[in-house]
Amino acid sequence: MEDRSSLVAAARDSIRKGSKSFAAASALFDRETRERVWLLYAWCRRCDDLIDDQDHGGALGSADGVTERLAAVREKTALAFAGMPAGDPAFDALGLVARETGLTLEMAGAVIDGFALDAADWQPRSEADLMRYCWHVAGAVGVMMAVVMGVAPHDEDTLDRACDLGLAFQLANIARDLAEDDAAQRCYVPLEWLAEMDIPPGEQMKPVHRKAMALLARRMCRMAQAHECSARIGAGRLRPRQRWAILAAAGIYGEIAREVERRGSAAWDSRTVVSNARKLQWIARAGLRALRPVPRGCHEGALLRRHNRRTLVAHATRQGLPTP
Repeated sequence: MEDRSSLVAAARDSIRKGSKSFAAASALFDRETRERVWLLYAWCRRCDDLIDDQDHGGALGSADGVTERLAAVREKTALAFAGMPAGDPAFDALGLVARETGLTLEMAGAVIDGFALDAADWQPRSEADLMRYCWHVAGAVGVMMAVVMGVAPHDEDTLDRACDLGLAFQLANIARDLAEDDAAQRCYVPLEWLAEMDIPPGEQMKPVHRKAMALLARRMCRMAQAHECSARIGAGRLRPRQRWAILAAAGIYGEIAREVERRGSAAWDSRTVVSNARKLQWIARAGLRALRPVPRGCHEGALLRRHNRRTLVAHATRQGLPTP
């Protein structure tokens, strides 16, 4: 097993390659928190790449052997939590940060269950299903990130708010990536939503349905904004530099959702991105917001949430996992 400095260096390279937005926000943390965030990110990124046969994102690889790759992810993750060498620096990074912060195998298992949904080519039927997916692939990561930042594992309300930040991020990502997902034969828009718009499954990105899809994307973006508001409330309980980083990330990803909504049916003509200049503006703005109380508008916006971590965990338990 590599030493800590080597694992941190590899994790830093991974986040710089895999997520420029998250890398920019992580620079605002104190050194200890920043390194731990990198270590956790490296595991998340590696799991995603292993399941999808990728290298830091990009075009999906072959689906052949995905069941075996999913089993390997679970096995290596279990080894990491047992303090055993996993044979992969990203999994060893998870074991290291778990020992330092109190992350649990159950927390990691919730994230892996999201990869299992993708491995089974699963598509949500209802809004609750969509949010269940967002919980696994991003909300559960938000919970782990909160623990990495020092939030107590029993602080349920703050962990709920951390989950909300992940939910907001994922909803924005899904709305932005509808065309890319369609090209990969994936769709995270609930079947019930498509039926409401008289859109046959599999035809959602055809030109004739663009205006209707823009309305559904707007629905996702509005949901993302409500969860973003809730996350801002939770960020107010963090230490100053951590609060600054979280508010910066919320602003950057929130802009993705707002831009997708603004572009309407043209949102998928080209990928919606936040420029480096705008990222710097959000970082500066977040620094000011970190010094002020959470605005009333955020408290009001958070009331518009229709789902939370506890209801989503219960829904996931009832539904179980599909067979790949």
